Amino acid sequence: MNDRTPDPHGERTEDQPGAVDLCRIIDQSVAQLWETVESLERLQPRSLERFRVSVFGSSRVPPEAPLYRDVQEVTRRLSEAGCDLVTGGGAGLMQAANEGATNGLLSTPASGDLPVRLVEGSIEAPFVERVYRHRTFFSRLHHFVRLSSAFVVFPGGIGTSLEAMMVWQLLQVDHIPSTPFLLYGRHWQGLLQWVEGNLVDRQYADRKDLSLPTVVTTVDEVVEAVLEEFTRFQTTKESSKAH
Repeated sequence: MNDRTPDPHGERTEDQPGAVDLCRIIDQSVAQLWETVESLERLQPRSLERFRVSVFGSSRVPPEAPLYRDVQEVTRRLSEAGCDLVTGGGAGLMQAANEGATNGLLSTPASGDLPVRLVEGSIEAPFVERVYRHRTFFSRLHHFVRLSSAFVVFPGGIGTSLEAMMVWQLLQVDHIPSTPFLLYGRHWQGLLQWVEGNLVDRQYADRKDLSLPTVVTTVDEVVEAVLEEFTRFQTTKESSKAH
């Protein structure tokens, strides 16, 4: 016997069979999706044919800001050196990255749900643009990680901080190999101090985890660190071809 008072409007509530069944079906589908993704990761381990640099940063920084020009300069120099650039398709520092990587030829944010814009160097053209659209923040971040050999995080808000923390955590557990993870500017000093005082000192994280990100404060430092890794990438790739 069910002593629950029926809904006068005839709407189903969560404890009714139809709603419970639907929730169970959704949960099972999500679990199966995760299992499929993990299986694919095991079958096809992360192997990068091109050297790509993910650039994260705030969408709220205006073009007249010095930080905007720093991002343009970093991505211009990396692109000219032969690095591919991966960034979001939005405004602010993402737009600055697109402009820098293409010498201003891409200046309009990509439309759609959570777009990722990949800018590749090319001999035939100044750039080749590919836009991937995502409906979830997780799949967007996962795509960044799968594509990239280096990460540069410029100042930003909650979304940028989430991106930085995800990369940090994946490096911590060796889900991705050791790779440049650069935090640009004094903006991030407070986060590092918080991690040290509240996580490391209380043994929620190891002290070696603090060495995973590198704080850089100039455009030259970013370019030097990334290109050093780029040289190693090219050497390893040439060596594997020789064998």
